[in-house]
Parts: sequence; structure tokens; C-alpha cells
Amino acid sequence: MLYGAIIGDIVGSVYEFHNLRSKKFPFMTDGCYITDDSCMTIALASAIKQWKEKGGDLSQIAADSMRLIGNRYPDKGYGGMFWQWLRDPDMGPYNSWGNGAAMRISAAGYLGESITEVKHISYMVTSVTHDHIEGIKGAEATAVAIFLARNGCSKEEIAEYIEKNYYDLCDCVEDLQADYEWDSSCQGTVPPALQCFFESTDYEDAIRNAISIGGDSDTIGAITGAVAGAYYGVPVELKEQAKKYIPDDLLEIVEQFDTK
Repeated sequence: MLYGAIIGDIVGSVYEFHNLRSKKFPFMTDGCYITDDSCMTIALASAIKQWKEKGGDLSQIAADSMRLIGNRYPDKGYGGMFWQWLRDPDMGPYNSWGNGAAMRISAAGYLGESITEVKHISYMVTSVTHDHIEGIKGAEATAVAIFLARNGCSKEEIAEYIEKNYYDLCDCVEDLQADYEWDSSCQGTVPPALQCFFESTDYEDAIRNAISIGGDSDTIGAITGAVAGAYYGVPVELKEQAKKYIPDDLLEIVEQFDTK
């Protein structure tokens, strides 16, 4: 479900440039909002769902969907190069290793029917912008973690797969709270975000871990939340609360995706 990432994004939206180093904070407040993380998560979900149902060129469908929603919601905090890409339909990938590749990938982990297909989907929708090897890797690691989580793997099994194929495990959450610094790269964002999931006790606790380490809070929240949502499920009351932050046209996509 997409709510895993979206709620993490909403909660982190007010802390990206006002970092906390604590798990004690109001979870969703009137000041929260959806950022580019949620918009692009929803755009890719729409694209991948369309491709699964009707076929076609997945990369082109993904690019069209991201540009459609990105230009419909232009004030959501897009990065500079991605913003240029959104505005220019002729612009190709730009060798990015940014963490935007990982924060938007939830649907690949849900709609892929095998690890092989998850990796294929992840590559096809990521490489339209983030074609640097680290961008490809960050998105794929996140998508695979979601796939493993939703298919009943233990945290230990997920961690083992990630460590074997993608990243060394990083510092514990307590150390990250003390030492982690703002980092917009996949390689500097995905491992800490996954660690926040590995040390969590439930979905909300995972998001609280993610916000507590500081850094790019909305994106860390989205990545952690995507995996935690697949592993624990998202509490109904949090989904209902999140709906008030999502515009009607985007909420329709989210609800249709969850129904599927």
C-alpha cells in the first residue's frame, strides 16, 4: 500500500529543515503536508499499475505520469534537476544518484510478482531520471526490501539480503540520532532509513525512528515508511488521518492502488 510511504513523508514534511533528535513529537499536525515524495510515489504507482494492466513502454508511461502530476502540483519541493526534467518533455536522464529514486519506488515492491520483476520495474521507472549506478541501486534496494517485507520475510532475512546485495548495515538508531548529517544521496539515505525499520517495534515506531535521526526527514520517513508499511501494515486510523492531506485526484489513485 502507498500509505506507508505517504504517511512517512507527511510526518517528515515539517522536520526536513528543522531536524529533531527525539522520537517524542506530534505525529501528524496541521502544519504537515505532502511533498514531492508523495506526489512521485503516487505518479509511479499509477504508471506501474497501468503497465501491469495494459502493457506498453513502462519507462515512457512512468515519465509521462511523473510529468503530469509534477506539473499539476509544482510547489512540492522538487530538486533542481528533477524540476528541469519535469518541465522539459525532451530532457532525458541526468546521471542522478539522489534519494528521490528511492522515495518514490513503493509500487514496484508491491506490484512486482518476483524479485526479478521487482528489479526490472525498479530499473525501468528509475532510469528515466536517476541513471547513475547509485540511484539505480538505492531504488532497487528499497523496492526489494518492500517486496520481501510484504511476502513474510523476517527483518533478519531482509537485512541479510540487503547486506549481501546492496549496502553494509549502518549504525544503530541511537548513534544515528547523535551523528547522522543531512544527505541527499541514495547511498547516504537508504541504509539509515532501512536501519530505522530494522529497529522498529511497529509502523508508527519506525516513522518515529526515521524522524529522530534528522537529515532529509520527509524522504527518510517515506523510505522507512514504505518498508514498515509492507512489513507491519499501516493502522487504519493513521490512513484515515493521512487522507486529509492528499488532494482528491491523488487520493483516488491511492485508493484504487490499495484496492488492487
